[in-house]
Amino acid sequence: MTDDSGHRTGTVNGAGSGRNGERDNLILNKLKSGKLKLYELEKELEPMDAIRVRREYIEQETGTKTENIGIFSINIERVVKRNCENMIGTVQVPLGVAGPIAIKGGYAQGNFWLPLATTEGALVASVNRGCSAITKAGGADVRVLHDGMTRAPVFAADSVVHAAEVCNWVATHQDELRLAAESTTSHGKLINVVTFVAGTSVFVRLEFDTKDAMGMNMVTIASAKVADLVAQETGARLIALSGNMCTDKKPAAINAIMGRGRSTVAGVALSHELIAQVFKTDAKTIHEVNYRKNLVGSARAGAMGFNAHAANVVAAMFIACGQDAAHAIDGSTCITTVDLTDTGIYVAVTLPSLPVGTVGGGTGVDTQQECLRILGVAGGGEPPGTNARKLAEIIASGVLAGELSLLGALASQHLARAHQKLGRG
Repeated sequence: MTDDSGHRTGTVNGAGSGRNGERDNLILNKLKSGKLKLYELEKELEPMDAIRVRREYIEQETGTKTENIGIFSINIERVVKRNCENMIGTVQVPLGVAGPIAIKGGYAQGNFWLPLATTEGALVASVNRGCSAITKAGGADVRVLHDGMTRAPVFAADSVVHAAEVCNWVATHQDELRLAAESTTSHGKLINVVTFVAGTSVFVRLEFDTKDAMGMNMVTIASAKVADLVAQETGARLIALSGNMCTDKKPAAINAIMGRGRSTVAGVALSHELIAQVFKTDAKTIHEVNYRKNLVGSARAGAMGFNAHAANVVAAMFIACGQDAAHAIDGSTCITTVDLTDTGIYVAVTLPSLPVGTVGGGTGVDTQQECLRILGVAGGGEPPGTNARKLAEIIASGVLAGELSLLGALASQHLARAHQKLGRG
């Protein structure tokens, strides 16, 4: 079956008929007997048929009908090779849009509609209100402060003296490390190397410019080449290609301090009149909510992020735009600040770690590709890297909108009322 764009769809849930039905039954029997593994189906069948038969097998094993999982519009020829193993269908997430939001960035300039994939009632409405306030204020100021994706192999030294020698060797052979790393990629550039020691463990944190790719695959392959060279020249034993000093998909102070991905800041000045009009409160109250909740409350809790709900917007835009959803944890390290001014307040969000890309990974999935097109960032930028930085600036602006709206709702005591109206089901 095909959709309007000519893509094959997965709307056929039952087994094939005739000769294909006999083939399917033979394969299902092989799966049940263990003669064939689920992950081997693509060797026996075309991708669409493999997905259908695998889904039918899971239905029989679990006694569960999967009629909705089996309906999708994406072109799975690419997906089964690059994005998902043992595929049985898709899970659909409602997609809303907020905006337009006016952005005055180094890369993102103009008015944008923000695609937000979420099942949390009130989130899109809240971001939409923040977008309205930002646009009425003249737009969000946004800049990418730093750009670099990291990987940090860990080595075992023989002693602390040997550990120090390994660090010294790395520091004095940067050019050789760079040549080794860049021999694996035509796009990535090694831009920084920092070492850390804990006893006899040596961590070499490598940082790369990955252009428009988020770049984890790129930096992992390049880091393997570097790690081999370090081990060969220093005698240190490579223990793991990732030693968690990267730090990848975990809350970590090192990312908040040194940055990872696209480190981005966004801010907007709001007047007293605009605050009263949009948020039904005043500048001093919003300032105090941010101080006591986002700063003091987060510090007292030992949180690594000092914000209201930045990860909410990051996750919704990541899912919509084909980013690695696990990296939404990086968005939670955001710091939200509110400065009192003579005319009102200046609200800013600082996101030290936004690992985003516009090529590779999930960005090529049809529905996510359409969301990137809505934002004008699909594919590689010219010059390379500009689209990924533009996307980071747009996401940071969305986070700013979400923070503004929630601070306003808290300051006006409207949070519970909004959730009662929009978030109950």
